[in-house]
Amino acid sequence: MRKIIVVRNDKIGDFMLAWPSFAMLKKSLPDAQIDALVPAYTKPLAELCPWIDRVIVDDADRSQQARLVNEIKAGNYSDYICLFSTTRNAQLGRKAKIAYRLAPATKWAQFLFNDRLKQRRSQSAKPESEYNLDLIRHFLKKHNIAPVEVTAPFLDVEQEIKQTQRNTLLQKLGKPVSKLCFIHAGSGGSANNLSITQYAQLITLLNERIGGLGFILTAGPGEETQAKQLQALLKENVCSYLYQSTQGLISFCQTISCGDLFIAGSTGPLHIAGAADVPTVGFFPAKRSATPLRWKPLNSAGRHIAFTPPNHDRSQEDMSAIDINLLMHSLLPFLQKNNFTD
Repeated sequence: MRKIIVVRNDKIGDFMLAWPSFAMLKKSLPDAQIDALVPAYTKPLAELCPWIDRVIVDDADRSQQARLVNEIKAGNYSDYICLFSTTRNAQLGRKAKIAYRLAPATKWAQFLFNDRLKQRRSQSAKPESEYNLDLIRHFLKKHNIAPVEVTAPFLDVEQEIKQTQRNTLLQKLGKPVSKLCFIHAGSGGSANNLSITQYAQLITLLNERIGGLGFILTAGPGEETQAKQLQALLKENVCSYLYQSTQGLISFCQTISCGDLFIAGSTGPLHIAGAADVPTVGFFPAKRSATPLRWKPLNSAGRHIAFTPPNHDRSQEDMSAIDINLLMHSLLPFLQKNNFTD
């Protein structure tokens, strides 16, 4: 039996975009043990992923590095697949003496791996999830195994759980609504986003043009003040509820999955929604390393739309340049195709 450890020890959104890779590995090698090395804050997501057998928590504290190497070494892994290449990640696999070690052929750390796949992710020629999958395809073909291709949705929440979460939100809203529109105005510090004024304008326009909407304003740790400020800007006729998860990340995922639409910048919750194939609206800067294509969520075809600042003399990272009135011309047809309008 192959024992494979896959490394994706960075942010929540990055980890969600690795779910198709875990799915492909497990479906192509159903008898293999597939483990994941992740940071503590994505551990709940790794435990939720149905294609991961065991989770190892990466403690970045230098004093814990020897313990971590010993834990990995004790796993007797046959293969080490590093989706996110850093010198530290390279050294972990090497010190654990894993025979086969694969990573993208980028940065000088690539020379600490004994198999590499040439990738230029900063050029944003394809989605991050596809770059990850290319590594898995390379690994499988290297070992004469035919890759089993995978499709959305990747986060499959039981219908009963989704309905329970939905009923709770409907009760919190206190008014009869037909559609739940999630708005995540925070960025987690990982990406540019619209201002709360722009989000308030977007909510106002959606409320005016589409009937029966309930707006769920989500907030992660440290984002509660911003969400409250957004809610304070909304008119009295806007039905909204400020959702602050107190039940942990898995409950948050389950709650997101019951929505009819999820709107956010390129941040972890957007990618959770995409994995559950909830229609997503994403706001991205236009810089090459952070394009809508590179950080495209995992939605199936036609269930995601992206907006970036217009191409003019202002900075392509200036999200204030996005005209909310103008984007409605593209957004409304998208919502109609996804059964969000009456």
